[in-house]
Amino acid sequence: MRLLTHNFLRSNVKGTENGYPLIIEVTTVRCEESPVDREFLLSLLPKVDYPALRSAVRQLGPHCDPPLPDLPEDMPWSDEDLTSLDDATISSLHRALFDVYLVEGYLVCPDTGRKFPVKDSIPNMILHEDEI
Repeated sequence: MRLLTHNFLRSNVKGTENGYPLIIEVTTVRCEESPVDREFLLSLLPKVDYPALRSAVRQLGPHCDPPLPDLPEDMPWSDEDLTSLDDATISSLHRALFDVYLVEGYLVCPDTGRKFPVKDSIPNMILHEDEI
């Protein structure tokens, strides 16, 4: 599961008031380099919850080789400011969103502590009958 996918997942357990962002518990991570598509990345960034992405990078970053660098504290969100991002920032964002995969582990609801397993990079967000 890529961090891009993680950015859009939330816990819907009955009674959950704050099921986002999910906490990542890492068992296995895979990092695979891919070509950077600057224009695609810039078009995608306004849809990303940036604080949740930064949190996920801090959780997964140490498990990568080499470790993921910290992302900038703030992200400029106007179209003009985004296009002026330097290559190093674009590269870091691309690596975080597209090159890092949670292969095995858990996504944990920050509100209830419910653990959703991730196996073979596929998150299982199916709720038990009593959680609906």
